[in-house]
Amino acid sequence: MHFSSRVERLGGKGSTAWGIHFRGVEAQRRGEEVILLSVGDPDFDSAPNINAALKASLDAGDTHYGDIPGDPRLRAAIARYHTRLTGQEVEAENVVVIAGAQSAMFAAAQVLLGPGDAVIVPSPRYVTYEALIGAAGGTIVDVPLYPERGFHLDPADLEKAAAQPGVRGLMLTTPNNPTGAVMTREEIEAVADVAKRRDLWVLTDEVYASLAHERPHISPASLPGMAERAITVCSLSKSHAMTGFRIGWAVGPRDFVEHYCRLVLCMIYSCPPFIQAAALEAIEGDQTAQKRMKEAYRARGRLVFERLGQSPHLSCHRPEGGMFVMVDVRRTGLSAEAFANGLFEEERVTTLVGDAFGPEAGGHLRLSMTYDLPVMEDACNRILRFADRHAKR
Repeated sequence: MHFSSRVERLGGKGSTAWGIHFRGVEAQRRGEEVILLSVGDPDFDSAPNINAALKASLDAGDTHYGDIPGDPRLRAAIARYHTRLTGQEVEAENVVVIAGAQSAMFAAAQVLLGPGDAVIVPSPRYVTYEALIGAAGGTIVDVPLYPERGFHLDPADLEKAAAQPGVRGLMLTTPNNPTGAVMTREEIEAVADVAKRRDLWVLTDEVYASLAHERPHISPASLPGMAERAITVCSLSKSHAMTGFRIGWAVGPRDFVEHYCRLVLCMIYSCPPFIQAAALEAIEGDQTAQKRMKEAYRARGRLVFERLGQSPHLSCHRPEGGMFVMVDVRRTGLSAEAFANGLFEEERVTTLVGDAFGPEAGGHLRLSMTYDLPVMEDACNRILRFADRHAKR
């Protein structure tokens, strides 16, 4: 059979990053005791009030097609939520509901990029960005985020990247996956300055925005002069433990929304009304569970940072937001891949190899903080044992 050349652009190193995770899942299904720190799926369940709203919607017969851009009530609620989270005043007409942040990012790339267009993307970055940009025919211009800077942006590197030919926009993640870094106001202002001077759009993945805990989250869309060129993607997957609901959205200027809605019509037509009912309750209902999750991630991150930081063979980056910790294993003398594979084989802990997120994360592992404190303590002990056992003297 003949396939589109597009399929060749759906791969990349990131697409193979999950191998060790799948091995861990298979071991768990065989009854083996494995600690999976390789995927960002919250260990919390969605709150009872959210589940009740979904069930009530189903019982009411809300199983038909919904509005293409989303239920008007949900769009209005998302607009209010976005304003609370970012400070940018938007209306329901600026919001499009779609099946999760991953779909939202993919669709945005299709609307914003054409063949040969270049987009600036800081590295390390989430593993699917390469494929979703490639699928739109675009290319990536790297901006390095070095571990020596805590994986924070150097404005000089941004200027250098923006000067390259064919650059149409920037794609950011804050708080960052995989690094856990939350962009500072100075970094965001540098992005806005470059975008306005060079007439670039800015697409920001902000799914961890409500989980920023070491410094405030700042959205590029909230800065003066950015509303007409900023697209913000968010979801309830991580903030409200709703990964399986597959509900997210994009917020942007109305001309973007017009094009985006036409693409959503072709992709999914609309999100299920009963899922949207659950999302409405998640946003506007009781937030006790969400606040508890945020505090749990903060506590877990601090535990991992402090415990692994005691090792003479490891360095740990303090997470500033989100649900991940980056651990530098280079002093052991092992590659990140060798460390991850050995850790799984000997201690039954799975992690993701940092190299899959970009060369700047080489020699690092990404750990997910998706267990309660006793299990995270156990995982740290296993990692420390493995590092002590195999570090080259």
